[in-house]
Amino acid sequence: MLGGVTAISSSGIIAKVLADLGRLGNRETPVVLSVLVLEDLAMAVYLPVLTALLAGQTIARGALSLAIALGAMVGVLFLALRYSAKVTRLVFNPASDRNDEILLLLRALGLALLVAGVAQQVQVSAAVGAFLVGIALSGPVAEGAREVLSPLRDLFAAVFFVFFGLQTDPTQIPSALLAAALLAIAGVVTKTITGWWAAKRAGIATLGRFRAGTALIARGEFSIVIAGLAVASEVEPRLGPLAASHVLLMAVIGPIAARFVEPVTRAVMRRRRPTATGQEKQPAPRPGTQLDVAGE
Repeated sequence: MLGGVTAISSSGIIAKVLADLGRLGNRETPVVLSVLVLEDLAMAVYLPVLTALLAGQTIARGALSLAIALGAMVGVLFLALRYSAKVTRLVFNPASDRNDEILLLLRALGLALLVAGVAQQVQVSAAVGAFLVGIALSGPVAEGAREVLSPLRDLFAAVFFVFFGLQTDPTQIPSALLAAALLAIAGVVTKTITGWWAAKRAGIATLGRFRAGTALIARGEFSIVIAGLAVASEVEPRLGPLAASHVLLMAVIGPIAARFVEPVTRAVMRRRRPTATGQEKQPAPRPGTQLDVAGE
């Protein structure tokens, strides 16, 4: 459970940071989004298994829950990839619907709630179900839905963290700060390496690699969900304060690191470039000179 709390980046925080910093059009942004997509899909497998284990179910029952979750995820992905145009027309049909943002908002929100509810009933995370709806929408409809849903995204993100704060006992945070800080250091290093390596494989330059790595630092919603499951089942009640401290640290460190990584990297690269140039221009000493004698 601790691995699940510390491993998954916050898609909501990262998307907001990238938009605020004007990096949505950067070359490394698709790499960051690809990593987030893979993590969200991994949660579709992880959460049913975790829920079955916490409920004390048998291996057979746990395997059945996992099979249902995988089948539902594969089915939705198939519909999203194969029939994306038809799913998009459920939300907005340019041939018959007038250009109404309210209509687009209500249909997109209704479809997301419907699929999320079905996903929850078949023991797949509701968040993953709503995420798959976003994948299914494409073209101008996806762009329009993104615009009209952005205010709701920011509102719900704020409400989510307010509710998280209401569940957090501040008197328990100091005792978990040391462990949370150590986990935060490990998380910053591993996420930066992950983003750097993924961006390198995509042929992105050094500056973009570090931007991708620091963009993945923030933790959020899934960490809180996993910790909540552990606390509710009374398996590990101490995980709640630790997860709260860890998420608070990473939610602060992530945006700060993403904002300052570019000027810091540029400054380091400028300092290294004259040194490397000076080393290249320095001629090799000839045999028998005073430098060679001194070196001997």
